[in-house]
Amino acid sequence: MKIIDKIAGRDASNPFYFFEFFPPRTDQGFENLLARISRLAALKPLAVSITWGAGGSTRDRSLDLAGITQKEYHIDTLLHLTCTNMLQGMVDDALNAARSRGIQNILALRGDPPKGKEEWIPIDPRFQHGVDLVSYIRSSSQLSSHFCIGVAGYPDGHPDTSNDEDTELDYLKAKVDAGADFIVTQLFYDVDQFLRWKDKARAKGITVPIIPGIMPIQTYSSFLRLIKLCGTSVPEQVMQDLEPIKHDDQLVKDYGVALAVTMIRRLTTEGEIPGVHFCTLNLEKSVQRVLETLQWTGIVPPPHNKLIDDHTSPDGLTVTPTTASKDAKYGLAALPSTEKEVGSGELNNAASWDDFPNGRFGDFKSPAYGNQDPWGNVANLPPGEWGNPKTIDDLTRIFLDYLNTKSQTTPFSLEPLCPESIKILSHLKKLTERGWWTVGSQPAVDGASSDDEVFGWGPRCGFVFQKGFVEFFCEESDVDVIEKRVEDKGKGWVHWFAANSKGDFRGNVADYDRNAVTWGVFPGQEIIQTTIIERESFLSWKDEAFSIWSEWASYYRPTLTNGIVHHDYKDTEALWKFLFE
Repeated sequence: MKIIDKIAGRDASNPFYFFEFFPPRTDQGFENLLARISRLAALKPLAVSITWGAGGSTRDRSLDLAGITQKEYHIDTLLHLTCTNMLQGMVDDALNAARSRGIQNILALRGDPPKGKEEWIPIDPRFQHGVDLVSYIRSSSQLSSHFCIGVAGYPDGHPDTSNDEDTELDYLKAKVDAGADFIVTQLFYDVDQFLRWKDKARAKGITVPIIPGIMPIQTYSSFLRLIKLCGTSVPEQVMQDLEPIKHDDQLVKDYGVALAVTMIRRLTTEGEIPGVHFCTLNLEKSVQRVLETLQWTGIVPPPHNKLIDDHTSPDGLTVTPTTASKDAKYGLAALPSTEKEVGSGELNNAASWDDFPNGRFGDFKSPAYGNQDPWGNVANLPPGEWGNPKTIDDLTRIFLDYLNTKSQTTPFSLEPLCPESIKILSHLKKLTERGWWTVGSQPAVDGASSDDEVFGWGPRCGFVFQKGFVEFFCEESDVDVIEKRVEDKGKGWVHWFAANSKGDFRGNVADYDRNAVTWGVFPGQEIIQTTIIERESFLSWKDEAFSIWSEWASYYRPTLTNGIVHHDYKDTEALWKFLFE
């Protein structure tokens, strides 16, 4: 069904909501996302939206996921479609593929610049802006009658332009005049600014529904990265609230839920907004908590624990022994049998087992695997950021400049050197000077406090652990040396992977072995493993890494990318002694 018809036909006293998902990068992440969407479907969203990767990079997975949610789960689906790297025939193919899957809703977007490009340059002059997609769909009687079209709005301004607000609103009005049925906004955290922007949009004659984009804060680091990427303004009070809790992931997550609830209550009352669009990052627990707190789902929150006493109290917080026994007996009998996801522990843990993604790899079985991948936004950095290297020595200098803080980025690291890398900086420099260009690493940690400013993550009052690992580019002859050294000196303590751009793979890890290299122990919880290194996640990262070489450094490409894990986390120097002795 068309979203605009569902909005018009709904009970106006009940706000609606969408859930946004992106196609996971791995097959097992995809399967686990389907289970997650199935659970969230019980919350009765008006629709789900499925993103479309930059330049159509996730085309097939986006269409597959959207087709499943539409035809198998019977959830009306909003498929994102962008102009980036799209010719008319490709647009036609995507729209026809959506139609064949029963999808009637399209979010028409310009899209981000292709990876490796400083500016957005269309490959088909007919598709330069989101308005062109809207106009193209509406120009076909067959397409126009089938599709309901949404477009994007930017309450904080478009991150890729310096246009003033009036100009941006004129562009938004043009998209609506071309035939857009509703607007979904970029995520924001300043409700006052949104309400002012919304009123200004209405004054421009924009009358279609405006649906705010809401993203509950998941972790402090991901929040900072996203607001920088999206150009989002954040009220000073929010930053002040986060400052004292930024090292406690659980408190940050709790604050994110409370902030989202407060924002939505203001939007639906002061702003008379009919519904919201949740950016889930493929995580479910925070969104579910927001909706339960708002009491929008119709699902009764779990009851509070009660004191067993011979006499019940009027406040309902006590229960007699007989009643408690019966409740337990019939409650357990009523529990549904479930086929638990990989990674889940106790019942219901499938909703939250990957709530604390930490590090680049995460767990490739998680639906959220890859959402914090640093490679994806390399296009936002100017190609000349690192000069014009001509030789291997020039390239080595780029990586050394990064380690020496002369440069804040490399093509493979979009953020300045992180504090934990400082702990092993001398080792990273030594490897890089050898011509092994390091792109990822972590030191060994044996039971640091979970609120440690450098290594901490997860809830407070816990302990976190790390195995040392390092990833780097090198020549195939170097891998031969590493392989021989592991055979002679590794003694079972060292695992390694290596792969080249052709897809050839080497290593000493069995296909289905998994190395937990970051884990935490917290009160009242099972052990949480947040960073897993195994073959599939390494190969996924390898493909991304070599794609950057092909786009940025066509004049020279290293033969292999290599990753080494040392399992002795009790000895913080074990990995480095193995490599350098």
